[in-house]
Amino acid sequence: MRVERIAIPRGLPMRLVSQAAAAVALCFLAAIPAAAATLDRIQESGHLRLGYLADLSPFSYRGKSGAAEGYSVALCQEVAEQVRTQLRRPDLVVDWVEVAPDDRLREVQAGSIDLLCVPTSATLHRRQEVSFSIPIFAGGVRAAVRADAAAALREALSDAPPQRPVWRGSPAAKLIEKTTFAVASGTTAESWLARKLDSFQIEAETVKVPDFRTGLQQLMDGKVDVLFGERSAMLGAMDEASMRKVAIFPRLFTHEPLSLALARGDDDFRLLVDRALSGFYSSADFPKAYGKWFGDFDEATRTFFLWSTPPPE
Repeated sequence: MRVERIAIPRGLPMRLVSQAAAAVALCFLAAIPAAAATLDRIQESGHLRLGYLADLSPFSYRGKSGAAEGYSVALCQEVAEQVRTQLRRPDLVVDWVEVAPDDRLREVQAGSIDLLCVPTSATLHRRQEVSFSIPIFAGGVRAAVRADAAAALREALSDAPPQRPVWRGSPAAKLIEKTTFAVASGTTAESWLARKLDSFQIEAETVKVPDFRTGLQQLMDGKVDVLFGERSAMLGAMDEASMRKVAIFPRLFTHEPLSLALARGDDDFRLLVDRALSGFYSSADFPKAYGKWFGDFDEATRTFFLWSTPPPE
């Protein structure tokens, strides 16, 4: 960094000299991004703060022992090991900070946590607020219905939807207008469904629920006909009853790579996170770790992570 010398006129009172020096110092500090010192702060404090949601199985949840568990928690543990190695701090303490769903990105922005261990869709709008790691999961919106749903509704939501366009007045549109949809508030499914219904000029009832567990219960109770959301998040909210009574379709309505969120303006910390994830993806242990939470590590999943992993050189 180039340091400019500032000439102070002779005879200037010391009070004004002090004020000028303070102003220069403030300008210098303002030029440094607030998030640029994450690794420095971790080195100095010996603490790494990782945020998680207590009820987002299988990604992030509080286990029976009270400790954070889940797929994205396991990935963040790999990041913690990378921090220990790079900073040469074997005594590093990992603080697991429980965050609220609606506040999770604000916690990152405020610096309350260093890394959000919750899969988040890296939309352009969210990139204005936080930065993101390389993808950790191939997400997307899917539809869930009751197991006894009408054949026409199941066909409309299947992998092979009718070829005829869904416009106002068409048979498919009439079916949709009689259907009550549910989405979890604050999810990408909420905005996606609103855009779809608006573009096709279809007036269908949409119910916003606070979480997927509530949505699944309303689906089983017959209060709504279809619940849209991320498949893994819906599976994580299911109990034995909903497993028997609800079917989730394989069709992906959107394709959303999910990532870990961290503060903007800290390329060094983001590089460390990406290096830890890339190393884990390339290891022989990763397919087994992934399979623990999501089942078979199939060819489509393997391809996704091959494309998501940057080469080391």
